[in-house]
Amino acid sequence: MFRLELADFLRSEQEYIPHTAVLVTRLFDKQGGCVEISDFAPRMRLHGRMFFPRMLIRRVSKCAGSPRVRVRVRPLFDNGIVVPEVTSGSHHIRYVGPELTLRLTTDASVSAVLEERHFYLDEHVTFVLGADETLHERVDEIGRRFLDETILYWQEWVRSLFVPVDWQEEVIRAAITLKLNAFDDTGAIVAAMTTSLPEHPDSGRNWDYRYCWLRDAYFVVNALNRLGATRTMERYLQYILNVAAETGTRALQPVYGISGEAALVERIVPGERLPRHGAGAGGQPGV
Repeated sequence: MFRLELADFLRSEQEYIPHTAVLVTRLFDKQGGCVEISDFAPRMRLHGRMFFPRMLIRRVSKCAGSPRVRVRVRPLFDNGIVVPEVTSGSHHIRYVGPELTLRLTTDASVSAVLEERHFYLDEHVTFVLGADETLHERVDEIGRRFLDETILYWQEWVRSLFVPVDWQEEVIRAAITLKLNAFDDTGAIVAAMTTSLPEHPDSGRNWDYRYCWLRDAYFVVNALNRLGATRTMERYLQYILNVAAETGTRALQPVYGISGEAALVERIVPGERLPRHGAGAGGQPGV
């Protein structure tokens, strides 16, 4: 969980920056205060190649009034079973799991984040959640620069599409969503962003859509191809060739891992073992 709550919350609104995958949320309080939250995964061209670090960035800015916010960061590991060990420094918090350590770097009060206390938002704060690596620039500068470059990347990608005259905005939004399912490292295409959601309660049919289902991936490639985004198809064909080379004379499976692995181990995580966290104070919504 990575949650931001606004004291005396009144209402919210949400939208994407046009022709990008950058999500903007505005929270309004009962005194006329407002904060704007920009959430994105960095994606840009750097040194002549694509740069897409495993990182989430959240920039929070004051729009009006004197808003007070509270930040709750509670990552879990091993499908929500393991609560990490937490350590901190002057500008960061580390969440140490059995196989992965995450680092949250911020220019907000580390104590306020650790203790989940409300604090007045002066101008803006930035949160960078990613690998356990030291940032060598000021976190606000990285957040601003990565945001600008990510917006530029997506808008340039959209300009390269052959978009039909009718339903342009809807087609562009769908194309961006499909593009987000492509794993650039290998060319695999995941079926969806979700995992382990049952078809209906107690059905037992919980599929891990983070795998690459070959048939589903074809429809994604075909749709993007019709819009002129052929690079996704080229990378997917490379993925298929590598899978086929490993398979040899055997028939292809319906589904593979995003690295091309054929052995996919499934297991059930009992729901009663999952740690439970309460809602915000007074049940107030957050983002």
